[in-house]
Amino acid sequence: MSENNGNPLSPNNRNPRRTGYQGWIIAALVLGILAVTFFSKGTSVVTITPKAFEKMVRAHEVQSIIIVNKEIVEVTLTKEALESPNYRGKFTDKNYLGNNGPHYQFQITSDEKFLDFFESLKPDSESIDYKVETRGEWQNFVSTWGFLIVMILGMYFLLGRMAGGGGPGGQIFNIGRSRATLFDAENKVKITFSDVAGLEEAKEEIKEIVDYLKNPTKFTKLGAKIPKGALLVGPPGTGKTLIAKAVAGEAGVPFFSLSGSDFVEMFVGVGAARVRDLFKQAKEKAPCIIFIDEIDAVGRSRGRGAMPGANDERENTLNSLLVEMDGFATDSGIIIMAATNRPDILDSALLRPGRFDRQISVDKPDIVGREAIFKVHIKPLKLSVDVDPKKLAAQTPGFAGAEIANVCNEAALIAARRDREEVTMQDFQDAMDRVIGGLEKKNKLISPEEKQIVAYHEAGHAVAGWFLEHADPLVKVTIVPRGVAALGYAQYLPREQYLYRREQLMDEMCMTLGGRAAEDVIFGKVSTGALSDLERVTKLALSMVTVYGLNDKIGNISYYDSKQSEYSFNKPYSEETARMIDEEIRKIVDEAYQHTKSLLVQHRAHLELIAKELLEKEILFQSDLERLIGKRPYEKETAYQAYMNGTPEKEEEQAEPEPVVE
Repeated sequence: MSENNGNPLSPNNRNPRRTGYQGWIIAALVLGILAVTFFSKGTSVVTITPKAFEKMVRAHEVQSIIIVNKEIVEVTLTKEALESPNYRGKFTDKNYLGNNGPHYQFQITSDEKFLDFFESLKPDSESIDYKVETRGEWQNFVSTWGFLIVMILGMYFLLGRMAGGGGPGGQIFNIGRSRATLFDAENKVKITFSDVAGLEEAKEEIKEIVDYLKNPTKFTKLGAKIPKGALLVGPPGTGKTLIAKAVAGEAGVPFFSLSGSDFVEMFVGVGAARVRDLFKQAKEKAPCIIFIDEIDAVGRSRGRGAMPGANDERENTLNSLLVEMDGFATDSGIIIMAATNRPDILDSALLRPGRFDRQISVDKPDIVGREAIFKVHIKPLKLSVDVDPKKLAAQTPGFAGAEIANVCNEAALIAARRDREEVTMQDFQDAMDRVIGGLEKKNKLISPEEKQIVAYHEAGHAVAGWFLEHADPLVKVTIVPRGVAALGYAQYLPREQYLYRREQLMDEMCMTLGGRAAEDVIFGKVSTGALSDLERVTKLALSMVTVYGLNDKIGNISYYDSKQSEYSFNKPYSEETARMIDEEIRKIVDEAYQHTKSLLVQHRAHLELIAKELLEKEILFQSDLERLIGKRPYEKETAYQAYMNGTPEKEEEQAEPEPVVE
């Protein structure tokens, strides 16, 4: 909340710089009082009579005297006297400075009379030093009450920091307060819907909420009710938080923003208290919007992974959130927005209508959306005339908005590293390779034998995919070392489809096994370079058998459970079925491998031609393969080729899957 509540200790009325100065001032005062208290004289001095003082002088036990304000004489004993049985250990615990003195004192009526008395004690008083001091009343006051003053100031200092939340131990008294950041007319976000590209469908859904807040009569006159909550669902980097920022910039109402992890605390009841405080602030600002980023941190399905009888703090926080969103005493005027990339683990009570009425899908953009995103991110760059956003969008299938932003930034960095005045298309090409395959390892030493194996391995992928009917079209193949362990990779252009038949999956497996099969055909031996290929093929075969029901022996059975816990180790089938599944997976992989091997034997001349070209140029594009081995026999115009050729896209075409990298 931003209101002034009149409390000087309130965080809203506290200037951080001024608070820091106050802390230093109080600390200096405390240290000063301690110094005066510790170094002041006479804090625990024993009062004696002048007769006792005379005996001490006659016994040569006095080291020095001080006449204070012509009224008191302070006596300090010698070290030898303090070690004698009469005084040993007598002053150690009574004075802050131990045995340093003064040790005794007595009152006098006149300093002149005392000096006459002191002279009469000669010759025993000749070795005694004396001096005269004038002390103020404040020193006596500090000596008497200094420790108590230090205690009071210290408590005030600590309590002030606790209430303000500064330093270690802060937030003790307001630990249950919400940590939401408020954006209003004074603190407004500058991002608008014009800065969000490639998410037109999601923007239309969100714009309706903003329009309702700006002009509610347009909807209420027809009896319509605005949804109470909107859940943004999509993969990481697609722009869920960016849309929320645009809503904060567009909406003319207060906007509360926080993360789901802000509710999580080790103390019992803190999360629920923060939820209640958040909605209390929101009701005071209504109508308003609350945005909870990464809501899966607090909205995970209840009972999943919890111990029987345990009191899960996260569940208590979720229960409080459910009640506040749509409980018995629900108040209108508050719209909840949330974002997550794991909707499958959210509690079903959180997703029901009345809480999150709408689930807005924020998917990876299609080629049109990618072109729009590229135009947004290349706007601040100084570009060469050869940079075409249309070509960039066609060469980045499956890229999310964050990855496109990274490509544009990497291209600018590469151009600056090369001392160029403008960012060229080649810089963007190198940036795509950097994002897809990792950093180019120019200094990695590879033996000619290993480089030849890599060339034939990648050529095997290219040839197998080129002559398989259902394989994805090849975009680029390279043997330049990149990343941690990648010695080369082949990039394909995935088809725009969501349903796959068995023969399509088999062709994909054959294309993936092309590298291992090429090594076997050419060298008669295989290497460890096919690790990622074998992993992908094994997972795909396992899915065909146990998930999609594409195996004749196992039948139309799926062992996939979308609601099963990720930490569950229970198998929904018997040991005999598990053995059968292993056998079928091995049969499918062997069938694909043998088919790939026979295909490469048939096109061995093409395989060797591409491998030699790779060894010479290190990178080949689709046009290079057409020049070397001719047109692809099963070539069909994809949506990307149609887009590049200017052919209108069909309305029913959807966003393509992620790019396949081998």
